[in-house]
Amino acid sequence: MARYGKKASEKVEKAMHERKSGKLKSGGSGKTVKSRKQAIAIGLSEARREGGKVPGKKSSSSSPRKSSSSKRSSKKK
Repeated sequence: MARYGKKASEKVEKAMHERKSGKLKSGGSGKTVKSRKQAIAIGLSEARREGGKVPGKKSSSSSPRKSSSSKRSSKKK
């Protein structure tokens, strides 16, 4: 079964075309997008907003992790 729908590929294709012509802008700051990965992310986000078949966002890897120091202090002697 396909992971992404037709709408997703159309939106990504459109975003990549805009990026190549220098017209694709990022949402927050409005700066011109130069990154290929960012263009794909924008295309998928647009497809997701319009109800296309797109898997959910991956969780960010910058989430805070528990420090291992608490494990060390709880060891028995």
